[in-house]
Amino acid sequence: MLLSAGVYLAGMRGASMRILCMTDRLLLGQQGHLFPWAPVCLAVGIGGYFLLPFEPAVMAHVVVLGIGALCLGAALVRPGGLAALGWIAALVAVGFCLAGARSHRQAAPVIGWHYYGPVEGRVVGLDRSASDVPRVTLDQVRLRRTSPDRLPERVRISLHGPDAELRAGQRIMTTASLSPPMGPTEPDGFDFRLDAWFKRLGAIGYARGPVVTVAPPEANSLSLRIFALRRILSERITTVLPGDVGGFATAVTTGDRSTLGQGAVEALRASNLAHLLAISGLHMGLLVGFVFAALRLFLSLVPPLALRLPVKKVAALGAMAAASFYLALSGANVATERAFVMAMVALGAVLIDRRAISLRSVAIAALIVLVMRPEALLGPGFQMSFAATTALVAVFGWLRDAPWRALSGWKHQLFTLVLSSTVASLATAPIGAAHFNTLSHYGLIANLLSVPLMGVLVMPAAVVALLLSPLGLESLALSVMGWGLRWILLVAHWVAGFDHAQGHVLRPMGAVLPMLALGSLWVMIWQGRGRLFGVIPAVAALVLWAGSPRPMVLISDSGSLVGVMTGAGRALSKERGAGFEARNWLAGDGDGADQPHAAARWPAAGDPGGAAADPADQKGVRIIETEAGVIAHVIGKRGAGAFGGCPVPMLVVTSVPMEPRAGCDIYDPPRLRRTGSIALTPDGRMRTAREAAGRRPWSDPPRRRDQ
Repeated sequence: MLLSAGVYLAGMRGASMRILCMTDRLLLGQQGHLFPWAPVCLAVGIGGYFLLPFEPAVMAHVVVLGIGALCLGAALVRPGGLAALGWIAALVAVGFCLAGARSHRQAAPVIGWHYYGPVEGRVVGLDRSASDVPRVTLDQVRLRRTSPDRLPERVRISLHGPDAELRAGQRIMTTASLSPPMGPTEPDGFDFRLDAWFKRLGAIGYARGPVVTVAPPEANSLSLRIFALRRILSERITTVLPGDVGGFATAVTTGDRSTLGQGAVEALRASNLAHLLAISGLHMGLLVGFVFAALRLFLSLVPPLALRLPVKKVAALGAMAAASFYLALSGANVATERAFVMAMVALGAVLIDRRAISLRSVAIAALIVLVMRPEALLGPGFQMSFAATTALVAVFGWLRDAPWRALSGWKHQLFTLVLSSTVASLATAPIGAAHFNTLSHYGLIANLLSVPLMGVLVMPAAVVALLLSPLGLESLALSVMGWGLRWILLVAHWVAGFDHAQGHVLRPMGAVLPMLALGSLWVMIWQGRGRLFGVIPAVAALVLWAGSPRPMVLISDSGSLVGVMTGAGRALSKERGAGFEARNWLAGDGDGADQPHAAARWPAAGDPGGAAADPADQKGVRIIETEAGVIAHVIGKRGAGAFGGCPVPMLVVTSVPMEPRAGCDIYDPPRLRRTGSIALTPDGRMRTAREAAGRRPWSDPPRRRDQ
């Protein structure tokens, strides 16, 4: 028996050694190509932090960082293929700790109650809300009868009242309704509280009354001076280019979307041209490329300069300065920061005589962005930007020595344009579909007709307009810019008007995007035939996506809406009100119906699946039989007065507080505030948003400042 055990252990040891030797050989074969995996490992650590159902203690971060340091030490002591495993562990640990440190550094008070009354603050941001009204962000906030230690650092208010002239640094007052940033509309859905946490937004709301100026604008900081400059430029642009064309122009030059109508935004989204609104890699690349080429051409045409200066490097320095100015002018949001970092890495490569565009430069840019803002990993902007860039670099790298390079002239340019648009669209389509649940069927056509014009007309005209603006001569360049933007808007509305221009996609389960990303990255980064193994997790992710389950019943966190899955799609308990929840639920189902159509699916009293004939159904009580049991939605005080009780066991959802009743499992606003939104499966299992979010800083935020 002892002999058998010894033979078994020897066999296990031999198998382990063979696996280690095989791993060592594989990793040695990848030497020189492992650096692009560094941001992937960092992202794994960041994602691990955000996936936790609880907030790790400081000691946990210390332990994780210590383990990472030990693994890194082992990798440095014993070089070779296996040393890469030590680097992987160290980068994962660093990503985990970076995310934790950033989360705690962004801590700020969040109001824990609904507030109505005067709000005073300083204007530090202006944009446009989804309801197509101006939206202002305030700091240095004051609220009535609220102690300073409970005041939120920033609030954001949608202005539904009379138009107001707002300036950067201006101190204003209005009467507003404020509430804490809302949680997810369904468990495991998008959590706005997380986004608000990293923006230090402690309250959001709306105002219907006038806005009063308390103090004139003050520009006592660099950020406010830049914000004031953006507003001045935006006003000068919209004076020359009124309407949506001017709003589009200000969006691509200063990042200000406050004057662009919601109709134009929807058309751009439906035609897959919404990426032209965000100042991202395309705009920064076009700007930097134009400045670089113009400076290089100018210097080359001056013989004394061309003979004495490294023209290419001087042009790169000039393009760097232009990129830095554009970053500051556009507000330095996350998307623009990503684009700026990538542009600076590419131009830096020119300065040191390296290849400007490579997977290594993309990896450096991703590392810088993740170190600065780990939370960017969760946003669609980061994911789509780096997915498109990585795919383009990989594909054109594979084709660098391919026969297609024999093409010349317009054939080469046309092939490059079509291929780049196709690759970028394919790389970003799954990410956009997962986040926004829509897919543009004709987006490639719209991009082929629009993107070239951005490069040859719109961005060069924008650069010239900015150069001429100090002289007050920007009108001519802006008019030329307007021609291009009018064409793009015309294309957007034309494509958006096609039948079935926009498809609707089921919301995938949480594991789908990470699996798809890792599989795709394996195909693009791994060298040799082994890259084909990346197809397996990518295909598995698509299969999981197709079979992603949706909740049978959804209940909003205010009790104002109930959605039940039926054979015709999700039936909603109301045709008006709670529109945000209704849109999100239907989008998650991949359902293109609007709220009134979804409400018409709710069975009437006496119909199959509906309640027994009961006049209360017409008085604010909607009852439906589901596989999970009988559910009643009591709407408002009228419904509460008409509701007669529960003759059979019922789950009762109500938008007003209600006393306990026999046979009723009541979910009213006080109870729903503790649970958040609710999802029910067909077998009656319940999952709440509170359970899904866990106890994290953004789901259980501080109500007071530390003294």
